[in-house]
Amino acid sequence: MPHFLTRRYSKQGLWSLFLMCAFPLHAWTLVMVFRDLSWMAERTNFGDALGGGAYALLFAFVESLVLFLVMTLLGFLVSTAWDQGRRVALVTVLYWIAALWSMIGQLYFLTQFQAPDWLLGFLIQNGHPVRVMYALAFFLVAPTVALPAWFILRSEKAVKFTNSLVERLSLLSAFYLFFDLVGLVFVIVRNVW
Repeated sequence: MPHFLTRRYSKQGLWSLFLMCAFPLHAWTLVMVFRDLSWMAERTNFGDALGGGAYALLFAFVESLVLFLVMTLLGFLVSTAWDQGRRVALVTVLYWIAALWSMIGQLYFLTQFQAPDWLLGFLIQNGHPVRVMYALAFFLVAPTVALPAWFILRSEKAVKFTNSLVERLSLLSAFYLFFDLVGLVFVIVRNVW
């Protein structure tokens, strides 16, 4: 491993960070694949539906790699005054929060949720509705980022809890990577024959 990486991360720390970058993406991808499997099979056949799922898993794997690189680079912004376990826990939790908000954003559109009439009326009457929406989003999202980060940086219990959760989810995430391998084999076999 390059020297600049070994000062920040151990091999185990990088592997844990990769698995935690892969976990929410693969979990969400599998939920979406199972959601769409029946209508895809009805549209053509079950093999095509499985092919769509295999491609989705491969895309999730590539996306996991890209996000792992981004989160690794962002980890360089975290002070070396904290030990590696705390730094990896912080980067992992911040990524999970971003992934959770992304899933909530997708659910908003998938469920075709409509904002309450009183909120729409308030935004219409306001002279700057976009600014108000950004302010509301900031006051909603900021505590979900700031509080977990503060707890991880200040509390040893929060670090131990996060690292324990990472250990437990690592096995499941590795299982998702096995699904990626199966998906890759399925795509190769399907495209060769």
